[in-house]
Amino acid sequence: MRLRIRLATALAFGALVAGLLCAQVNEENRRDQSEKVDTRAASPPKPKKSPTPKTKRRHTPTPKPKTAKKKSSTKKTSDKTKKSAESKSAREEETPKPRKTPAPQVEEERAASEPVTPAPRAIAVPTPAPSPQPKPARAVPAGGQAQVVIEKSGIEEDQGFEPPPSPPPRRGFWPWSRPVSYRYLTSSVIDAIRRAPVKRRRWQFIVVHNSGTRQGNARVFDYYHKHVRRMQNGLAYHFVIGNGTSTGNGQVEVGDRWKRQINGGHVHSDYLNNISLGICLVGDFNRDQPTRAQLDATEELIRYLRDRCGKTERGTIPVKPHREINPPRWPTDCPGDDFPYSWFRRF
Repeated sequence: MRLRIRLATALAFGALVAGLLCAQVNEENRRDQSEKVDTRAASPPKPKKSPTPKTKRRHTPTPKPKTAKKKSSTKKTSDKTKKSAESKSAREEETPKPRKTPAPQVEEERAASEPVTPAPRAIAVPTPAPSPQPKPARAVPAGGQAQVVIEKSGIEEDQGFEPPPSPPPRRGFWPWSRPVSYRYLTSSVIDAIRRAPVKRRRWQFIVVHNSGTRQGNARVFDYYHKHVRRMQNGLAYHFVIGNGTSTGNGQVEVGDRWKRQINGGHVHSDYLNNISLGICLVGDFNRDQPTRAQLDATEELIRYLRDRCGKTERGTIPVKPHREINPPRWPTDCPGDDFPYSWFRRF
């Protein structure tokens, strides 16, 4: 029995405690809700309806005038009852409004505020794109002539290549075949001249020299120019014609400067070296004269080079002795005092 009584009391006590706790929780929830309503009512721009949540707290002490009616006199009660009735009616008229109105007002204001805020965001997205930059490109075509500037670096550029002449005819058994027109220009020399990539109007002069030595050839002169005179490209001439000592009489040797189509080193002027071909006849023509084979080989070579290099602005390429084309500041007697200068009249 004692256990049952204790259990009953414990259960009753627990129920009371639970009821008190539930009451406290409910009061706290109500306070939280009232505070939330206060904050929501304070956010909109209309401050007139914000004090409405305060009526909820004032609505709780309404039973007090009831106790005052029992203790006070009849006159006072009648006055108080009238005032309480008026206050109740006013409060009842005020209290239902905030319960229904604040929620839709807040929702309406949020709905009105939400479409306003995304509008500037949507507008701000396309603005940072640098679309107006192509405007300067429109101003450039107005001065289209100054857009592209081409600078020419020399005569050898922008002129194209000169087509090689047809090979010389060969001997044959047919009556329409013609004999070979070149005596000293062999097939190997002609092939070397034809294979070189000659540019149009690259060469403006053909200059004739003498070696100043009684013997020699292209290989000997190349060694002397490269190791003694310290010339980077070696042999200063484009062609060398022998006199029968180191090579055959009238034999034509093609230098590396012609094969590579680079400037010569036979004239005391960089400008003239860049536009003139150099032909060296082996011999010292201050003491001797060139052989007849040398002159004939030189004539064949000059005529073929004219066909190979094409014409210049002044016509065919002129042929000059070294002494006539060298600048007057550096006079020379090359190709020698005994050289037959009347021979140049043929060209």
